Amino acid sequence: MVIRTENLTHYFGSQPVVKSLSLQVPEGSIFGFLGPNGAGKTTTIKLLLSLLQIQEGQIELFGHDLPGNRISILSQIGSLIEQPAIYAHLTGKENLVNRARLLQVPVSRIEDMLALVHLKDAAHKKAGNYSLGMKQRLGIALALLGDPKLLVLDEPTNGLDPNGIIEVRELLVKLVAQQGKTVFISSHLLVEIERIATHVGIINHGAMLFQGSISELKNISQPVVHIETDQTADAANLLKNQGFSVTDAYETYLSVPYTSKENMAAMNALLHQQGHQVYSIFKVQKDLEELFLNITQQA
Repeated sequence: MVIRTENLTHYFGSQPVVKSLSLQVPEGSIFGFLGPNGAGKTTTIKLLLSLLQIQEGQIELFGHDLPGNRISILSQIGSLIEQPAIYAHLTGKENLVNRARLLQVPVSRIEDMLALVHLKDAAHKKAGNYSLGMKQRLGIALALLGDPKLLVLDEPTNGLDPNGIIEVRELLVKLVAQQGKTVFISSHLLVEIERIATHVGIINHGAMLFQGSISELKNISQPVVHIETDQTADAANLLKNQGFSVTDAYETYLSVPYTSKENMAAMNALLHQQGHQVYSIFKVQKDLEELFLNITQQA
């Protein structure tokens, strides 16, 4: 585990904002850290980056205790918290040169970073004139300059247009696939997280509600088969009489719990044999947004 916390608890005054949080982020994963506004995501990230002092619990990064190994651990982490810290009056390349000198890393890495985030053509343009998407990509380049093992991003697509969101998404997938980085990303854009994440953690009111792989999350909810036919009520009765479990029957379609492809084929054949016209039959799985709402509302 690149990140492991145990019973992590943090208070603002007497109010607990993180409650006994136990995170486990596997190496080489894209871990989506999800929760409503005010759930404790940013506070957790600041604790992981040692921007807030640990009050209760433990944090281990790369297998080592954070308080006792702070400098060596933080040297292996790159971060982007909401908006990148860039100098608007400097060019994109000058921003990277400045950061390279601060981090004492080879200036030769700058050209590689500009190429990685597709900013070579804008390297000599003032960063203040960059679009939001370009600024976010420059921020990620700054975070990657020290060749970190872990990239921590807090709402990296805030304010981006669709093209900017796609650019950031493709870059993160490339970092994991080609360079073996681990990405810990907090976001409220659930559709985007579903497209890139391998693992997710869902928190609300500071408490962890779910943690695991995307497939484990989807297995919480049983998929269903939607059948669109000409006589929904008659078709539902036919299926029930033949031992199929019909959970819903609406005016235009009916739902049956999914068990197997063979079961779907059997229902389709039965309906055809009895003279029903089947317009469509397909498997439906709840998406991340529906699962997130179910988990947080139940809590």
